[in-house]
Amino acid sequence: MAISNDSRTRIKKVFEPIALGLGRLGLTPDALTLIGFGITVFGAVLVSQQEWLLGGIVVFIGGAFDLFDGTLARATGKVSNLGAFMDSIFDRAGEAIVYLGIVVGCAFAGFAEGAILAATAMGAAFMVSYTRAKSEGLGFTAGSGMAAIGIMPREIRLVILSLGLILAPVPIYEAVPVGTACAGVCDFPQGGTLIVALTIIAVGATITTIQRILHVRSQARTQSTQTQ
Repeated sequence: MAISNDSRTRIKKVFEPIALGLGRLGLTPDALTLIGFGITVFGAVLVSQQEWLLGGIVVFIGGAFDLFDGTLARATGKVSNLGAFMDSIFDRAGEAIVYLGIVVGCAFAGFAEGAILAATAMGAAFMVSYTRAKSEGLGFTAGSGMAAIGIMPREIRLVILSLGLILAPVPIYEAVPVGTACAGVCDFPQGGTLIVALTIIAVGATITTIQRILHVRSQARTQSTQTQ
């Protein structure tokens, strides 16, 4: 089940005091967007160096800034189309860089399966964002309505990916000598949690894309009926 818009509003209310506190320090919503992006990039660099635990924590903190910039903009009356545009662009860029960091980290670790899954999850995640952007550009599901459609919105992806990275140092496969049938995964302690997290994101994001396509198709049929 996706996060409803009402739930999003309640969550953002919780973070409003933090956002306002950052605003009192002189930070603007756009500044928070850039800071969050910078933190995310730093987390991605850590992940690329196979610093899975620390990288996962930093990536989550960077993603959490997505709550602060919009919340501060609404609380201070500084909401603008340009701000929303920049927030969306840097969110997508940050997400792509994190997946790229995972690809690089897995490649250096000799873990081809993880690199492939990371690339697959990134592609599926971007289809979720694209279906929303394209549908809204064509006049479907105006406002934030599309954000509540589907089981794998950005917030859920962030939590799953962060947990997968944070728990990555915990081996769930027994190490075996290289050269055995299991060596591709079992001699890589982080393989289990990364595989689970990335697979969930790839499958969930694909399902979400389908759900959004069906939602737009339903809206199109309703609009067609109303104009007849």
